[in-house]
Amino acid sequence: MAKRREYRETKFDLVVFGEFFSDMIFYHLPRRPRFGEESKTDSFLVAPGGGLSTTAIAASRLGTVTGIITRVGADADYLPTWNQIRQEKLDITACEYRKDLPTALTVCIAFKTDRMMVTNEPINRRLEDLLDNEAVQCKLGQTRHVHLACALRRPAKWQPVLRSLRDRGVTISADFGWNPEISVNQLMSIISYCDFIFPNEHEARAITGATSPRSALEKLQDWVRVPVVKLGAKGSLLMAEGKVYRQPALPVPLVDATGVGDAFNGGFLHAFLHGMGWDDCLRAGNICGSMAGTQPGGSRGLPGSQEYKRRLMKMRKG
Repeated sequence: MAKRREYRETKFDLVVFGEFFSDMIFYHLPRRPRFGEESKTDSFLVAPGGGLSTTAIAASRLGTVTGIITRVGADADYLPTWNQIRQEKLDITACEYRKDLPTALTVCIAFKTDRMMVTNEPINRRLEDLLDNEAVQCKLGQTRHVHLACALRRPAKWQPVLRSLRDRGVTISADFGWNPEISVNQLMSIISYCDFIFPNEHEARAITGATSPRSALEKLQDWVRVPVVKLGAKGSLLMAEGKVYRQPALPVPLVDATGVGDAFNGGFLHAFLHGMGWDDCLRAGNICGSMAGTQPGGSRGLPGSQEYKRRLMKMRKG
């Protein structure tokens, strides 16, 4: 018999745990940059970066009550990127401020549909140690859903926390990228607690050894209740109870691919947390992901509630 989940009063719909970055983005380059040459562009942006920021902002702008858990440096209060996080109505209680390290920084070079990134992030090492913090544990217990937007290292650190969340009725998702240093067995020991995972097509194939998104979904459903695979310009698909659902991306121009997958996650989770069906969850993710790519930086192009609803109605009509 399935264990009955207890009733809980919650403060948040969604709490996102992950790495925060200040992104410096150069885009609209005249040609692909090469070592030994200087490239110049008039298009430059400083924006919040990383899966945590874009996922949380996407969901919050649509009306999902969202908190984040991350680690930043003592310089954070002077950074426009961290100030934007505050302005986006995201709850930042339980975030850790380190006086001895700067906030993580990424320089991103975007050329057409491709991008290159260089990152400095000593502050993100052993981020999972935040799970020992009582305030972090309290915040995780005050939400309906927890999304992990970080590399999943040290399974022994994650397992008891995720087990406790599941026992209390909290749903869980993860977008962890692909880290060849982590074995498939180690990864399975963590994601088996997840209701959703959000790999892109390349990551899904790398994790499973499959040759197609459909066969990757079939393998992933042995580990996760509802695996989702993001297909970029081809949209997205998921498998639930053996049935495959698929929805197209929006036909909009791509300016910068930075953060489009994380924007998808935020839209998908918003729809899920508001009781929508699987097709609408995919549509919501595709709307946010596609719109994020129309502006540089991941979060600038994200839709507000009214634009999202308008585009969702249009997608439903086909």
